[in-house]
Amino acid sequence: MKVAIGGDHAGFEYKAELTKYLTANGFDVKDFGPFSSESCDYPDFAHPLAASVEKGENTFGILICGSANGVAMTANKHQGIRAAIVWKNELAALARQHNDANVICLPARFISLDETKEFALTFLNTAFEGGRHQRRVDKIAC
Repeated sequence: MKVAIGGDHAGFEYKAELTKYLTANGFDVKDFGPFSSESCDYPDFAHPLAASVEKGENTFGILICGSANGVAMTANKHQGIRAAIVWKNELAALARQHNDANVICLPARFISLDETKEFALTFLNTAFEGGRHQRRVDKIAC
């Protein structure tokens, strides 16, 4: 499975560790940056990541910033993206099961590295349930 990962300076350390973790667990990870903890602008990384998922170059995306709000807002500007902010493992599962989310947004300042790994794996390994949820997902795009 191809997974895109990115974020901003606040998520840099978690992104680096999560990239190693996912690669060790058999995922093909493409890092969209940033590539240091120097202050940066999250849209510079979230837009290219979202475009890659939207085009089908990557199956899913993972964005990590301080609160997850900025990267989620940016990614959700793309018509084919359904980005979900996750701070509990149950939300990672529900984002996939009920909303067919294709990008997970993680708040590095509010969750631990272990939670980051747990939430990402749950998200990547959970299937969309379809059924009644499909009708709702079909109504999301403008």
